[in-house]
Amino acid sequence: MLAAHHSHRLFLDHRLAPAALVQATLDPLVAIGTLLLSAFAFGKTFEGAYLILALIVFSLTFPATPPKGTSLRALAADVASSWLVVVALLLLIGWATRTLGSFDPRVILAWVLAAPVALFTARALMPVVLPRLLAAEGVQRVAVIAGGGELGRKLAERIRGTPFLGIRLAGFFDDRSPERIGSVAPGENLGALNQIAAYVKTHRVDLMYITLPMVSQPRILKLLDELHDTTASIYFVPDIFLFDLIQARMDTIGGIPVLAACETPFYGINGLIKRASDIVLASVILALVLPVMLVIAIGVKLSSHGPVLFRQRRYGLDGKEIVVYKFRTMTVLEDGNVIRQATRNDRRVTRFGAFLRQFSLDELPQFFNVLQGRMSVVGPRPHAVAHNEMYRRLIKGYMIRHKVRPGITGLAQVNGLRGETATLDKMQSRIEHDLDYLRNWSLQLDLQIVVKTVFVLLKKQDAF
Repeated sequence: MLAAHHSHRLFLDHRLAPAALVQATLDPLVAIGTLLLSAFAFGKTFEGAYLILALIVFSLTFPATPPKGTSLRALAADVASSWLVVVALLLLIGWATRTLGSFDPRVILAWVLAAPVALFTARALMPVVLPRLLAAEGVQRVAVIAGGGELGRKLAERIRGTPFLGIRLAGFFDDRSPERIGSVAPGENLGALNQIAAYVKTHRVDLMYITLPMVSQPRILKLLDELHDTTASIYFVPDIFLFDLIQARMDTIGGIPVLAACETPFYGINGLIKRASDIVLASVILALVLPVMLVIAIGVKLSSHGPVLFRQRRYGLDGKEIVVYKFRTMTVLEDGNVIRQATRNDRRVTRFGAFLRQFSLDELPQFFNVLQGRMSVVGPRPHAVAHNEMYRRLIKGYMIRHKVRPGITGLAQVNGLRGETATLDKMQSRIEHDLDYLRNWSLQLDLQIVVKTVFVLLKKQDAF
């Protein structure tokens, strides 16, 4: 119970840290502030419909997600795609509630154009300004780590590499000699474990992380007893965190704490949100593209002999086999134990099929798979069963991508990993993006991927 209690406190404490609070509220405050300035610029009072709009904007942008890249170009792309999703949702809400006429078009236009510029500027300046503010006396929290082993060093790297936490690491305590500890610098070794309590009292330490191995229970209990006379927050970091975790979370079973090391992001209410968004998106898209699908079906039938639809076995949720629909683009219907991926200038691909593949129009029937519950609009792309059986033996963690329904588009596809995976490295990179999607899923991320997919298709990237 002690470990579960302190792990819970760790989560709350870091979420409420001043730096974390600034990062979480930056986007909503900038977006609302820009709306406020736009309204005042055109002589509008910030009340009524504008106040409700501000509340909706806050709910759509809080908490702000950390930037996905470090370059200004990546930052600009992230801001643009995120803001486009927010504007699209606001327009949909306004159309559904018939409240678009309540706003001055000049105010809304100025705000829609100015907000992404302000968001980009604020995000670009935050990594420069915030660390300087955190360096001020009394703002940063002082932390020490009990245990200089691999887990302790990994935790130290994360703390130092995340300045927004507002934590200054003073050093390590360990009973082993500096030579045995290894890569811990001499100045970082603050003493033995029995010296921690005195150090915490005299140096006003705020945070105490215990990274000792679980077999060290007697030492851990003794250390906790000595620290009861201090005001430091105490956190136990289980050595399970040395492994790559997917949606790690704490839970209890009859009061006994359990730790989820690998879990689907669509647990509980998130599963309902994901399924509802899939049904809405698939229904809207099918309503728009049904005439196009009819034309494609006629084109497939007239261009070559064979059925209009190609049905292929894929692995779906939890690795169970599903049947996926596609418009037929080849002269063959391969679904056996050995399947050769389509390549550039593949003779099996028909001329009309090549056109469909170029713009991924052959994937449109998969929106029916979404309505059936076999697939999702966004998720890891499903591979043929034969390819799954091959790659699961070659790539560590390959099958974890099946913790969610496969998607029509995904994070890998909007990051240039669309089409043929000619080498193991390419497939490895695709799987890394799939697992990154599982770690960081949010409804906003799904909508960003949908928007980015449109731009990827317009670039006419090859999908043989």
